[in-house]
Amino acid sequence: MFAKVSTAHLEGIEPVLVEVEVNISNMGLPSFTVVGLAETSIKESRERVKSALKNLGFNIFAKPITINLAPADFKKEGTHYDLPISIGLLAASGFLNAEMDDTFFIGEVSLDGKLRGVKGVLPFTIFAKENGFKKIIVPKENINEAAIIDGIEIYGFDSLDKVLAFLAGEMDERPIKKDITELLIHENEYHDFEDVKGQFAVKRAAEIAAAGMHNLLMIGSPGSGKTMIAKRIPSILPEMTLEEIIETTKIHSVAGRLINKNQIVSKRPFIAPHHTASDVSIIGGGRDAKPGAVSLAHNGILFCDELLEFKKSVLEVLRQPLEDRVVTVSRANRTVTYPANFMFVAACNPCPCGYLGDNRRECVCTQAQIQRYRAKLSGPLMDRIDIQVQVSSIDIKDLSKLQPGESSENIRKRVEVARKIQMERFKEEGILYNSQMNEKQIRKYCRLDESSLKLMEQAVTKLGLSARAYSKILKVARTIADLEESKDLLSKHILEAIQYRILDKENL
Repeated sequence: MFAKVSTAHLEGIEPVLVEVEVNISNMGLPSFTVVGLAETSIKESRERVKSALKNLGFNIFAKPITINLAPADFKKEGTHYDLPISIGLLAASGFLNAEMDDTFFIGEVSLDGKLRGVKGVLPFTIFAKENGFKKIIVPKENINEAAIIDGIEIYGFDSLDKVLAFLAGEMDERPIKKDITELLIHENEYHDFEDVKGQFAVKRAAEIAAAGMHNLLMIGSPGSGKTMIAKRIPSILPEMTLEEIIETTKIHSVAGRLINKNQIVSKRPFIAPHHTASDVSIIGGGRDAKPGAVSLAHNGILFCDELLEFKKSVLEVLRQPLEDRVVTVSRANRTVTYPANFMFVAACNPCPCGYLGDNRRECVCTQAQIQRYRAKLSGPLMDRIDIQVQVSSIDIKDLSKLQPGESSENIRKRVEVARKIQMERFKEEGILYNSQMNEKQIRKYCRLDESSLKLMEQAVTKLGLSARAYSKILKVARTIADLEESKDLLSKHILEAIQYRILDKENL
């Protein structure tokens, strides 16, 4: 007998329809063959499925069994094929007589028939809805991921026998309905800028960066507060929209970070890889072409502390996602593209010992050591960082006298006003933030008067700015004007934006 069950294969974060075709012949020796370019994880599912069905009392393996994963022109992998293969086997053997053309199946089956959570449930659910399926059956562990999506009936089960009972009409199960607000993450609130005393120039730079999603580099000696400030930047970013929540959750789902968790990704990610991280962990890839840190930080912040301690090759692979807002991972058997629209925040010391220019301790580095240390910051990479700011140390005696800083709530209100201005400005442009403007949009929205144009010409001449750095200054100036709710770019906005190119001024 023949049966067909629908599931999908993940290419990056985009599923591709796969039909699990099962044929059980009445003639021949017992066999169990899986074809259709199945990778190791799927071939191993034969043993999982066979054990699960036998433990549930179904002994159907005395005949030749052939399973085809169609179409057969690309490789499939993942344990989520277990459930559709099990259902297809029971349907082909005559134990299950149910209409399943409108049902989509995903789930891993354990040896005793329990269902285990799998990665990629959210993109699978969106795909099933968009392709006309009325129902999707998922492991109970993945219910909250799927529950984000309306317009499709979602059923979650913890064992294969319950799935069979439901399909046979022996179990009255209602589709899962959840209020998305119940799934939002409320714990782990961000640190508040109120804790940061002094450092007004750096906090101003952070506010501008948050308002326009500009990349930010902080340079200063150890203990000056670089990391402290970076960890508080998420607290002044606007809340994510539902569209951003779904986009971000899809990536974390594909990466397998949501299995056994009860929430979706509703807070802007703050991803902080260690400086020993490899190229693959940052950019993505590996045998399964998984998303890396740049994609996990989508719609949030990628923070690289001790930036100059990262390998130079790691810093250079950041150039593409910083410019294109996507990252393409190519491997021998596949090429996938992941979103990587993040705000890049980095911190570094001015020299190997960390105390160059510090008023508390003397630098002990030689000029050659300083040059080697700074050589990792290539010109093309620095051109992609919009705001570069010096973080000076505060004397402990002065620190005790300073008042608490402005709260994150107050700063966020100004950031939200600037963001609303940008959303209105770009509603027909297909972008959201000033940092995303292309050259045509810069010419349209960053028009300079005569005095501002002269300032820019002087900056180009004295600092030797590249065309990209010139554009960055205009984008930052546009954000500064938005924070002041000014329609026009004024000379003071240009001057402040130029002040955030300290690497060009100091030739770091």
